Amino acid sequence: MRNLSATAFFLLLPGALAAHPHHDHAGNGFGDGLAHPLLGVDHLLAIVAVGLWAGLAGGRALWVLPAVFLGAMAAAGLGGVGGTEINAVEHVILASVIILGAAVALLWRAPLGLSVALVAVFGAAHGWAHGVEGPGGMDYAAGFLIATAALHGLGVALARLGPLAMRAMGGAVVLGGAALAVI
Repeated sequence: MRNLSATAFFLLLPGALAAHPHHDHAGNGFGDGLAHPLLGVDHLLAIVAVGLWAGLAGGRALWVLPAVFLGAMAAAGLGGVGGTEINAVEHVILASVIILGAAVALLWRAPLGLSVALVAVFGAAHGWAHGVEGPGGMDYAAGFLIATAALHGLGVALARLGPLAMRAMGGAVVLGGAALAVI
């Protein structure tokens, strides 16, 4: 019921679901970088879902999936600075929310290589978007990476709640992605 209430809340606030609402007033500072993954619902959902999926997989995936996402995001972010906006990137970001949410909801234990490949593509898309659209600066990037790592850790911790909770959280992520798709 709590996940249904949260989903209904987000559906009633379309402005909150804008893909990158914080860019309009973001500065170059550490605090803005730290805040962005928390304020960008697409990032929040995908990043926590990576942690959930890593927690579900266990073993090496506990650290490999978050590390791959962070590394791909950082590398693509640097590559995107001064680059061209690519429409497909926003579609991949949206797909990351839905696919990662579905993987969690279905308790999918994919082979580590496949999980790494998916997480790398999704991390790169999130990074590219921020390299192109973001305010830039090393302070901002450091804040963004630290917040992302913390959200991955939150997802890993939440994975300990068990299969029923994982299905519910994954389903909520999918619903959030569906809401982003129609707004």
